Amino acid sequence: MTETKPGVLFVCVKNGGKSQMAAGLMQKALADRGKPAAVRISSAGTKAGEKVNALSAEVLQDVGVDITDQKPTQLTEEAMREAGRVIVLGAEAEVPEVEGVTIERWETDEPSQRGIEGRERMELVRDDIRRRVVELTEKLV
Repeated sequence: MTETKPGVLFVCVKNGGKSQMAAGLMQKALADRGKPAAVRISSAGTKAGEKVNALSAEVLQDVGVDITDQKPTQLTEEAMREAGRVIVLGAEAEVPEVEGVTIERWETDEPSQRGIEGRERMELVRDDIRRRVVELTEKLV
């Protein structure tokens, strides 16, 4: 009998920032536990952009995660079914209900609402997502 490993699809609007950060951070969390292939990780956008947000990539490199080679991907219902679990990051992205798919929304910290912008904003977003990803990783493996 083959054991099916869990899948997680991280979704935001453009798939250039938060969802890419979450996917990269989860890959690192799994690698740190010595289980780099324990979960199938993917990310997508409801209106996929052209490229990964440079500041997102920069602040991830500070914690040993490199997403500079990633490309935004358009969300599909097929990708949702393949993953089985969809995590929507932030309040803007809307995903369809898909039978058999668990959808969870993470209302991530948005420092810009407190007047925090630039690199400091992105570091706070990263740290919020990292905390959530570590909790999820502990549940899944």
